[in-house]
Amino acid sequence: MKNKDTNEFEEILEELTLSETVQSMKNYRQHCETSCYEHCYNAAFYCYRICKKLKLDYKSATRAAMLHDLFLYDWRDPNSHKRWHAFRHPRIAYENASRLFKLNQKEKDIILKHMWPTTVIPPRYAESYILTVVDKYCAVKETATYCVKNLEKTKAYKYICIVLSGIVFLKNK
Repeated sequence: MKNKDTNEFEEILEELTLSETVQSMKNYRQHCETSCYEHCYNAAFYCYRICKKLKLDYKSATRAAMLHDLFLYDWRDPNSHKRWHAFRHPRIAYENASRLFKLNQKEKDIILKHMWPTTVIPPRYAESYILTVVDKYCAVKETATYCVKNLEKTKAYKYICIVLSGIVFLKNK
C-alpha cells in the first residue's frame, strides 16, 4: 500500500483504535491465534482497499469493519454469553459501538448485517456486502494460516511428506 494510503487508513481508524474498549479486543481470540482486534483490523484494511478502488464510501466501510466484532467476550466459552453467537454478535457489536462512537446509517447497517445471511434481512449498501465477503475471507485466511503453521507439528505431516516424496520419485522415473 502506498504511504499516502497507509496514512489515510490509519487516520480513518485513529479515533477507534485509541479507544480502550477497542484495544481490549486484543484480549479475545477470534479465529485460532488471531485476536478480535487483529481480525477487525485486517477486515478494515481489505474494506478500505476494495471500497476505495470501487469509489464507494471507504471511510464508513473501514470504520464499520474495525467495529464489526466488538462483542467483548470469549465466544468459545458458553458461560460468557448467551447461545447462538453467530446470530447475536452483530447486534451486540452494534450496541457496543453505538455507545462509544457516533455511527452513520451506513456504518450501522454494515455492522448489523455483516453476518448475512444469518442476519436474515439483507444488507442495504454495497459496503455492507463487501464486509460480509471480506469477513469470511479473513476468517478462512486466519484459520488456514494457523492450520498450515501447525501442520508440521502433527504426525500426519510426516506421512504427507513421505507420500508426496514417493509421488515425486515415481513421476521422475
